[in-house]
Parts: sequence; structure tokens; C-alpha cells
Amino acid sequence: MSTPLFMEKEEDYNYFMVTVILPGYSAHNKDWLEETARTVNVEGEVRAIYWDHWTDSEKKFDAKEKGRLINDIAGVRATDIIAKSIGTLVAAYMILGSPAKIHKVILCGIPFNDISEGDKEIIKLALKSVPPKSVICFQNEEDPHGTFDQVNNFLSDFDCNIEVISKSRSDHEYPYVDEFKKFLLGVALLPDFV
Repeated sequence: MSTPLFMEKEEDYNYFMVTVILPGYSAHNKDWLEETARTVNVEGEVRAIYWDHWTDSEKKFDAKEKGRLINDIAGVRATDIIAKSIGTLVAAYMILGSPAKIHKVILCGIPFNDISEGDKEIIKLALKSVPPKSVICFQNEEDPHGTFDQVNNFLSDFDCNIEVISKSRSDHEYPYVDEFKKFLLGVALLPDFV
């Protein structure tokens, strides 16, 4: 099958689109991953990524390698990313590996307290390489892995102009699939207090 140089209709675009869902590190994130993949209902292919170490403790988690492998799986297709926790670092490596194919990025629960300064720099570099309007970040106000204030200050420190949505929760759960879908489909999001 040859690849067309232009797309004649929306169905052609959907053929070239993939939404990659990157969960947090621990196996309890499997429920979030599957629920998000099942209910996001966007056009094109939805790829839920399961970490190897969930079923094989001998497997070592390497965010950079995961980013490279997932980029290879996505191929040349335009890519949307929904990432939670350590998945946000994998997303950063994906962005750095192929910034031109990245369409939209949703970051949830950046684990600010759990990643190194080097990892934070990777995230910063990645976010500088994509248009700010193509990225949104959801951070729970009192997330034990990184509060809204910590993440908002980090992102504003390098003037990336990425919207950070504060959610009034004190955990590391991100059940905001309806808002993910609205962002991916280009629908404006309203703050919680509206």
C-alpha cells in the first residue's frame, strides 16, 4: 500500500493518527491506562502502553529507551500523547525524538518530587520544542509526587506558556478522560470553579 502525499478527507487523517497512552510506573496504573484507552474515544488508533516490568520484575525501566521504542511503533504518523506520572518523562523523550510528528500532549501528575534534575531538564527541553498550545498539563493541587504549585512554578520558570490546570485532589489519580478528549478534539476547557 503506498502512502499518499496528501489527505483528501478526514478519514485519511485518522489513518495517520495515533494516540499513545503512557501510564505511571507501578502496576496499579493499569486500571487508569485501560479506562483511559477505552473511554477517550478519539479518531485514529489508540495505543495503551503496558510497561514490561509489570509482569516481569527482571525488566529494567528506562524512560529514554521506552520513548524511542514507542516512537518506532508510532512510525511517521501524527501522534497525540496522554501521559501520567513517569509516563510524562517517556513522553518528553518521545517529543525530543520526533517533535515534528507530535500533535497534542496531555501531561498528568508530573512526578516532580521523584525525578532527577536531569529528568526535569529533559522535560523542559521537550516542552520548548513543541508549540505551547499543543500541550496541557493537569496537576492535582496536593499530589504527593508533585503539587500543582511545584509543577506550575517549574513550567513558568522557563516561560513555556503551557496551560497548567489545577485539580482539587490530594492524590496521584487523574480520572479526567472527558477533559482529555475535549483537549484532543480542540474544545476549550473551563476551570473547575466555573
